Amino acid sequence: MKTINCDVVVVGAGPGGSMAAKFCAQGGLDTLLLEKKAEIGAPLRCAEGVSKKWLQEVGIEPDPVWIRADMKGAVIRSPKGYEFKLDESKAGSEVGYVLERHLFDKALARDAVAAGAKIMMRTSCTDVIRENGKLVGIKAKSMGEEIEIRAKVIVAADGFESQVGRWAGIDTSVKLNDLCSCLQYRMVNCEADMEYCEFEIGRFYAPGGYLWIFPKGNGVANVGIGVMGTMAKKGEAKYYLDKFIAEDPRFKNSQAVEVMGGFVSTCPGLDCAVDDNIILVGDAARIIDPITGGGICHACRTGMYAGKVITEAAKKGDFSKAALMPYEKMWRDRMEDKLYRNWMAKERLAELDDDTIDELVKLISGSDIKEVNVYNLLKVIKEKYPKVVEGFEDLI
Repeated sequence: MKTINCDVVVVGAGPGGSMAAKFCAQGGLDTLLLEKKAEIGAPLRCAEGVSKKWLQEVGIEPDPVWIRADMKGAVIRSPKGYEFKLDESKAGSEVGYVLERHLFDKALARDAVAAGAKIMMRTSCTDVIRENGKLVGIKAKSMGEEIEIRAKVIVAADGFESQVGRWAGIDTSVKLNDLCSCLQYRMVNCEADMEYCEFEIGRFYAPGGYLWIFPKGNGVANVGIGVMGTMAKKGEAKYYLDKFIAEDPRFKNSQAVEVMGGFVSTCPGLDCAVDDNIILVGDAARIIDPITGGGICHACRTGMYAGKVITEAAKKGDFSKAALMPYEKMWRDRMEDKLYRNWMAKERLAELDDDTIDELVKLISGSDIKEVNVYNLLKVIKEKYPKVVEGFEDLI
């Protein structure tokens, strides 16, 4: 069997994996990035919306190549049609770009290669390798050939399925209430507002989740839905999405030219995303915004943190759990409070009936909020509906 030796093997060439590979390679480490698919970024498994503010934080320059639309704002709509419309001056980090995600992912992989990383396409990890109880690499199948990749440290960036973490002995299981069943169509010839993202909330639209419209310009939009796992019967997401499209006149002459579906985790991260000789990043570590299901930003941040921590660990030749724990501190210091707060908010909102959702949207639409984000919205809600934020008031 063919054996490849390297310092770092990164499993998965999504945003988290490419960022980890880039920063490991920049640190002078022999880095190998694996992608199981034939094309990075495809097939699409994303609504493609991102905020703008974090890009600079992780060293990504906005590029017209992968920016499909620059949103002016967003609309939040309740079951009875009450609306809260906000433009970018108030939207803050909640409004930004709609991407061509496959081009974005390819750009990050290109940056990793420019930094010195090597990529192996059509290469899927099939297991981890242990010797004397220690992780020493992975088994893989590359273009049909079984190989071994020996590495000092593994970065698991294999997304929601997170097989590498599980094989390594890390519990990546998710409770049903922390899962969202998602379905999205790319619609053409639609008459939705091409300058504003839309979010339809409440059980009328999407039990325990929300329905979205992310415009991509020229009559094209991603129209999708997420339904909480505990509320999702078989075919539930499709039923609600099809119903919405059929009843909205803006889609009367529209057709779907692409369909994507899958599950999204909506928990506030694993208890610990490191162990001896392994780090989990992004969706593999369940580090994703629980209330929106957005994960691109979190994947890029955690990938960067992983690369930096591994580079420092390499200087001492120590990749033990203790040596990799600075990664835990970095992502938790930056994101943990917000993720936990949003998880609690997600849990509470799923319990509310549609009449209460209507009242909440009316409340926030009449409030003078300088910058609209989840934190400030919860502050307003806390004043009139304190039970909604019961149990996490200290985070608001």
